Amino acid sequence: MAAKIRVGLVGVTGYTGMELARILASHPSMELVRATSRSEAGQPLEALYPFLRGTGLGGLIVSEPDPADLAKACELCFLAVPHKAAMETADALIRAGLKVVDLSADFRLRDKAVYEAWYKTGHTREALLSEAVYGLVELYAEEVRRARLVANPGCYPTASILGLAPALSAGLVETGDIVIDAKSGASGAGRKAAVATLFCETHDSFRAYGLPTHRHTPEIEQEVSRLAGSDITVSFNTHILPIDRGILATIYTRLKPGADADTVRAAYEDFCGDKPWVRLFPAGTLPETRWVRGTMYCDLGLVVDPRTGRLIIISAIDNLCRGASGQAVANANLMLGLPVNTGLDLAPMMP
Repeated sequence: MAAKIRVGLVGVTGYTGMELARILASHPSMELVRATSRSEAGQPLEALYPFLRGTGLGGLIVSEPDPADLAKACELCFLAVPHKAAMETADALIRAGLKVVDLSADFRLRDKAVYEAWYKTGHTREALLSEAVYGLVELYAEEVRRARLVANPGCYPTASILGLAPALSAGLVETGDIVIDAKSGASGAGRKAAVATLFCETHDSFRAYGLPTHRHTPEIEQEVSRLAGSDITVSFNTHILPIDRGILATIYTRLKPGADADTVRAAYEDFCGDKPWVRLFPAGTLPETRWVRGTMYCDLGLVVDPRTGRLIIISAIDNLCRGASGQAVANANLMLGLPVNTGLDLAPMMP
C-alpha cells in the first residue's frame, strides 16, 4: 500500500476546519499530520471534536501555526483562516515549497483594487494574485492540477456560478438583468460568537442581510463575466435560513429571443453530462437543501416562465462541504495527482 500524502490544516477550530477534519479522517490517500490553532494548541483533536474518537485523527495534537514546521511535515496545506491572515501564511508556505489550498477570499479576486474595495484592507501579496487558480473544478480542473496555490471558491459563488454557467456559456440569457436571491444556513456566518447567529436569533425566523454589498458579489461577477465573455453586474441578495447548513439560490434571468425550455434543458444536460457532482433535476422537480447535506453535489432545477420570458434557476449545495471543505479536498486531490473524487463519495447526512 502506498504511503499517504501528508497534509496540514491551519485553522482547525472553525466550521470549515471541522468539516475538513471530518473528510480527511477517512481519506484513503491523505493523512492529516498537522492541525493548528493558537487558542487550542496542546489539545487532542478528539477533545475539540468528539466525533473523531476512534478514527486515526482523534489523537492528533493541535499545534501552534508554524510555517517552518508545516513545511517540514507536509506536502500541502489547507488554510482555513480569515481573509488578510491567509495571504501572509500562504506566501510563507509557498516559499517553503508547499502547495496551498486557501479557503479564505484572499486570492479569489484577480484585481487587487477590487479586493481592497470590497474587503476594506490592503492586499500585501499582489504577486500571487496572478498565479492563484480559482478552484471550481468543473471549470478549471486542468489549471488546478498544475497549481501550487488554489483559491477555494466561496459557498454562495459556487452555487451561483454553477447555476449560471450552462446558460451563459451557451449564450441563452441576457447578461444585463440577473438577480441572485440566495439563502444560507447559519453556519455560513462562521463559528465565532455573534448575537446575529445565536439560536434564538435565527430559529423560527428568516431575514435578509448584507444588501447590496455582500463580499461575494465581485467574485460571482468576475467568474460569470468570464463565462459570458463580457462584463456582468448582478443583483446579489443574501438571506439567513433557520437551518444549520445548506444554500439555496434562486437565480432570475431573461431568455434571449429564440431560446426556449427545450434549448435550455439541452444546454444544461450537455454541461452536466461529464460533471458527476452537478445534478440536473427532471422538469417539474426542484432541489432542496436536505438532498445535498454533507455532500459534494450541486443540484440544479430549471423553470421557464413563458409569461415573463424568464429562466429561473434553482441551485442547492451544502455550504460547508461543497461550498468550502469538500471543495478544498477536491482541489487538493487534483494538485496531488489524485482522482478528483478521492475520499469525496459522500452520502447525504440526513437529519
